[in-house]
Amino acid sequence: MDSKEFHFQFQSHPNYPSALAFSDTLNFMGIKNDAYNLEKEYWDELPEEFITIYKNDFALIRKNKTNFSVFSDKEEKISEVELLKNTTDFVLLFEKEKTEQQKPQYNFSYFLYAVSGFALLYSVVFQSWYSVVFNVLSIVGIYISLEIFNKKFGKESVVLNNFCGSGAKNSTPENCTKIIDSDKINILGLKLSDFCLVYFSAILVLGLFLPETENILKIVSFASILVITYSLVVQVFIEKTFCRICLIIIAILAGQIAISFLFFGNEISVKVTIFSFFAFFVSFFGLVFINDLMGQKEKYRKSNIKNLRFKRNYALFKRELLEKEKVNFQNTEIFKIGKSDAKLHISLISNPYCGYCKDAHKILEKLLKKYPEDISAQIRFNYFKDEKNETYKNVISDFVSVYNTDKFLEAIDFWLESRDEKKLREKYNPDFEETDLSEIIKTAKENKESGFTFTPMFLINGLQFPDNYDREDIFYFIDDLLEDEELVKK
Repeated sequence: MDSKEFHFQFQSHPNYPSALAFSDTLNFMGIKNDAYNLEKEYWDELPEEFITIYKNDFALIRKNKTNFSVFSDKEEKISEVELLKNTTDFVLLFEKEKTEQQKPQYNFSYFLYAVSGFALLYSVVFQSWYSVVFNVLSIVGIYISLEIFNKKFGKESVVLNNFCGSGAKNSTPENCTKIIDSDKINILGLKLSDFCLVYFSAILVLGLFLPETENILKIVSFASILVITYSLVVQVFIEKTFCRICLIIIAILAGQIAISFLFFGNEISVKVTIFSFFAFFVSFFGLVFINDLMGQKEKYRKSNIKNLRFKRNYALFKRELLEKEKVNFQNTEIFKIGKSDAKLHISLISNPYCGYCKDAHKILEKLLKKYPEDISAQIRFNYFKDEKNETYKNVISDFVSVYNTDKFLEAIDFWLESRDEKKLREKYNPDFEETDLSEIIKTAKENKESGFTFTPMFLINGLQFPDNYDREDIFYFIDDLLEDEELVKK
């Protein structure tokens, strides 16, 4: 499951951050779950993995032989006594369904990691030991600065949480956040923590050209004393609390100052100076561009969460659903799937030549698979007798030939993927015989008389799926629909 997608869906739930919102989001992401209020005396009977509220936050609990693993903002190993003491009676049991693996999204962080890896390899092979140490410190600085930079845009960092929250009295995640947020520097949108990323990126590039760049790096390293002083003043005298991440960066800077003082020479050239200026210039404006880009993306993300939280309010969805008059189809037996006494009946108005119908059929199949006892369906093709379109007639005939078998939905999927009537016939209806399509035509006429000429379209118990919602949103509301006695009775 994609953690970014989960957090987005969770935060956009109308009841965020409740247990109901958490459970609904898991359902939406394809993970069946059941929530219970279970007294601690029965927890021995729980499965190896379950979700509960640990220290006021949702956490995955995994049983080990002698202890428990807790996965939340960070991973912890705790005893049974600690678990029972710091959790509520809320327990959520889940079952993961098979889902298609999502393609990883591009992240500019990977580029920095690749460059850092190349720089390390180059230093080890071609440079002196102190140059290697200097560049390694730059790489560590890049990694930490990058984690702080990404955290600014809502990305959780297990590394930062572990550094700041290992239980020390004067160092907690809140303290780190407090120190970082107290930074008042703002130059083209960049704060002091962002300048650390600019600094370490630029000196890593310069470090690849040691010993030619020794004097520039020596000057720059000593200039970082100003940053060290500023950070210590903020921590000691203003905020009066320490940030471990800040202290680690200070230690890195101090280490580079020591190396440059002991081993770097004093020779300088105009070319090296110009090159160094260019390196810092590119790093600075490159990060300004990325910071602005990610800032806009985060702004849109937060705005989208607010909009979706409003849109995914079930009461609003139900009002939209009930706004149009209910349609009572008479011809409901042909191409019907599922139990007659199901709580919800979904009608899919479709067309074999409709480009958008493929996704609608996939949605319907997922619903039928996930709720076989509660949902039935009818696929209502808009087919009218047309002697000029023999292929359309043949395709519908092929569907009719396998309707009463377990190959029906498979045949529709095959057609929507291949659009090859010859292959469809060979695979599903090799012994073709003339088929009576009068019932299909009656269904199409009913669709037309009800105004359903566009495809695809969903109807839930005769109520048209609202135009203001995407078809995929049905997954988000399906559990509420199944529990809504007013709609189920309709």
